[in-house]
Amino acid sequence: MILPLTPLRFLLRAAAEYGRKAGVVCGDERFSYCQFAERVHRLTGALRANGIAPGDRVAFLSFNCHRLLEGYFGVPQARAIALPLNVRLAPEEQRYILDHSGTRAVFFAPEFLPVVEQLRQSVKTVQWWVPLEPCAAGAWADPRAYEKLLATAQPEPADFTTFDENSIAELFYTSGSTGQPKGVMLSHRTLYLHTLYVVAALGPNDRAVELHTIPLFHANGWGRPQTVTFVGARHILCKRFDPQWVLETVQRERVTSFSMVPTMATALVNCPGIEMYDLSSLDYVFLGGAASSPALVKTVEEKLGCRAYVGYGLTETSPVICNALIKSTLEGISDDDRLQRQAMTGYAIPGVEMRVADASGNDLPRDGAQIGEILARSDVVMDGYWNEPEATRAVMLDGWLRTGDMAVWDDEGYFLIVDRQKDIIISGGENISSIEIEKVLASHPAVYESAVVGVPDEKWGEVPKAFVACKPGASASEQELKDFVRQHLAGFKVPKSVDFIEALPKGSTGKILKRALRDPHWAGLEKRVQG
Repeated sequence: MILPLTPLRFLLRAAAEYGRKAGVVCGDERFSYCQFAERVHRLTGALRANGIAPGDRVAFLSFNCHRLLEGYFGVPQARAIALPLNVRLAPEEQRYILDHSGTRAVFFAPEFLPVVEQLRQSVKTVQWWVPLEPCAAGAWADPRAYEKLLATAQPEPADFTTFDENSIAELFYTSGSTGQPKGVMLSHRTLYLHTLYVVAALGPNDRAVELHTIPLFHANGWGRPQTVTFVGARHILCKRFDPQWVLETVQRERVTSFSMVPTMATALVNCPGIEMYDLSSLDYVFLGGAASSPALVKTVEEKLGCRAYVGYGLTETSPVICNALIKSTLEGISDDDRLQRQAMTGYAIPGVEMRVADASGNDLPRDGAQIGEILARSDVVMDGYWNEPEATRAVMLDGWLRTGDMAVWDDEGYFLIVDRQKDIIISGGENISSIEIEKVLASHPAVYESAVVGVPDEKWGEVPKAFVACKPGASASEQELKDFVRQHLAGFKVPKSVDFIEALPKGSTGKILKRALRDPHWAGLEKRVQG
């Protein structure tokens, strides 16, 4: 028997096996899985009744909430394509995405009414604007808003056996750090298999309580909308990451797991009064989105009382393809070695193949020393970039996805990313990893967070420069930090200058925006000069 692979099957299972369970918690609202499924079916009915056809793009502009989570299932169930928008983008960036994708409908939270007011005057294809809650929108917006729309709609659960598993279910636009953002296409089949692979790797079950600290609009919500639903676990929606709220929610809801980028983790472990909360329900936390240091992993484990593991992935891979859990072959290693391993990029999860290769695609030795690009091959790799065939071909090499991440790998199959290609600093012909320097700085007792970029230098082409934010009440001098790095790394890797700033620039998920720190130093130059 062959059935189409689609994440819609996860929702049907959750409703059938865990129908009375409180499956979704959003603020003061709690929905059983039966209630959640009913709402999803009504959303599907509303979309169809209002002219949304198969393949149409339906965008959501919202922070994390149960309505956005419903869109993850209701839109694909209507055979349309869900497009969660990054709420931190500028209106012009949003306009580009809506026009480029040819979006037909936009569901928006009231907080973004001023943005939508700008968008509706310039976007070309959107025909239907729906507030997620009643707000002071004009006649151009659907007066029913989301809840009334659902209340008056006929529930239309789909017969998933008639679905084309290779049709696109979701569209996520990358950040566009260079050029315009690109739309990553994820099919029903891709999302289904990604869920199975992640569950096989991490082993969540129906007793899990997942706090959605990562925005659902970011990289398929790190796969959590599907994995949590598949196993019948509980979703707890986090609108915005606030350390104190997170601690309170973990204690109140007995949260078992959540995910963070390193800047979020740093803020959480430094939250005043963290020791006053009961965090004993936590099984593990997942760190991803940027490199984590062993010092941060250790502090997270000490402050939260649970294991902290690093993971890795890209929007183009649905996204999780790697985790740094300790293999059975490494049991018995020292605690220091364990922390070093858990802070690595990790090894490929089931269903994924990864390797480190040179520019021609040839494997590099598993010696933990030679640097190459991570290539990945799996069912979880995207179907391509929306309407960008040349860009799609550019990231593929003989059937492997070129990640753009430079790494080493060892004989245990563990990868360690040393930098993004664009962040490698080439000084006097030597490759310098900005991440390596940042990890050393992170271990200094006064450093809250840091970023290292390459800046122009007449003699060496470019040299490393550090930007540092100190912990509240702590301080360090430029020379002190230079000397500290010199104790751990070669002299040519020591930052030639250190700027102390109050806070580092960050993107929508808390990732540090190195481009904002680097670009002003290269302004006016035709290209980055590299020795």
